[in-house]
Amino acid sequence: MQKILDITPYTYLPFFSGGQKSIAQFLDYLSQETDLTVISTKANDSSLAKSYKLLPLLGKGVSRYINPCLIKKIAAEINRNSYKAVIWEHPYHGWLANRIKKKTGVKTILHAHNIEYLRFKSTGRWWWPVFKLYEKKAFKDADMIFFVAPEDRDFAIKHWGIKKENCIDTPFGVEIKSYPLDKYQCKNDIAAKHKMEVNEKTLLFNGLLNYKPNLDALKIILNEINPLLMAHADLQYKIIICGKRLPEEMNELKDYADKNIIYAGFVDDIETYFKGADIFLNPVQTGGGIKTKMVEAIAFGTTVVSTESGAAGIEKSICGKKLIVVPDNNWNSFAKAIIENVNQNEITPATYYSHYYWGNIMKSVVKKL
Repeated sequence: MQKILDITPYTYLPFFSGGQKSIAQFLDYLSQETDLTVISTKANDSSLAKSYKLLPLLGKGVSRYINPCLIKKIAAEINRNSYKAVIWEHPYHGWLANRIKKKTGVKTILHAHNIEYLRFKSTGRWWWPVFKLYEKKAFKDADMIFFVAPEDRDFAIKHWGIKKENCIDTPFGVEIKSYPLDKYQCKNDIAAKHKMEVNEKTLLFNGLLNYKPNLDALKIILNEINPLLMAHADLQYKIIICGKRLPEEMNELKDYADKNIIYAGFVDDIETYFKGADIFLNPVQTGGGIKTKMVEAIAFGTTVVSTESGAAGIEKSICGKKLIVVPDNNWNSFAKAIIENVNQNEITPATYYSHYYWGNIMKSVVKKL
């Protein structure tokens, strides 16, 4: 097996957000195909890294990104173990990756989860122009780049002159291999848990709720989409909101309890909710990158209604009728799409699982290493 070193510059075990989950599963499946060691923060629960070695060499705060002592520590680790390549999660350690490459000669791989400067720009960070220059250099210094979203790959090739042959498609994956058979049971379980009527449809939104793009999307559901749905007397439904870190001032959405809104908070069995929902709502319009929860929802057989921005990064051609895309900011069209598809019973195409199953993704990636 090839010996690979991965640098993950933030805590991801246990995972709570889609980004953390993406990293955790990527590393789990990579470790099944390689001899993997991961350098990350001390705050990770190392007992959850069952199939690879986890080295807690990164500290807290900004120091983990700018500590010059990391050059010596990581170079020594590489020289001791003769790694074939180093994967750097995100471009944040671009300066360090370049120094390590010059010092050891090891192959440098950048794992691009987004075009980060565009994400920072969309969320109002004033320093995004500076990060744009830094990120571009990190891309150019890398020997190979893993791209989660094809749109990001095309952007890097067109605008930053990255060679196409150095770009590897590495989508966010799912652990389910085929269409689930227990959707009906999951739907009944959710209805019983939340005391829903038999004829009520389940609309689902899930995400880390203190992350601005998710919080903005939640407010759109509450203030734009739901009032439009409530105007349709024939539609019997509940919108279930799952996720932790809802701002305190929103009072657990108690003001919306009589408006078909159920706040479930963080749930351990989110897969049950994905399977049991009739529609997954994805009105996200900022934040960049692929929306991992949307990929999972379709894998679990749930129809997704999404904005164009929210659907960025997903291979739409293999989603069949499980992905309904409407224009950004057009909430009348969004509500209409929900009403028209809430009774849809189409099955997720088999090609979707072939493309997004983690095992298939990782075998392809390792061959290209």
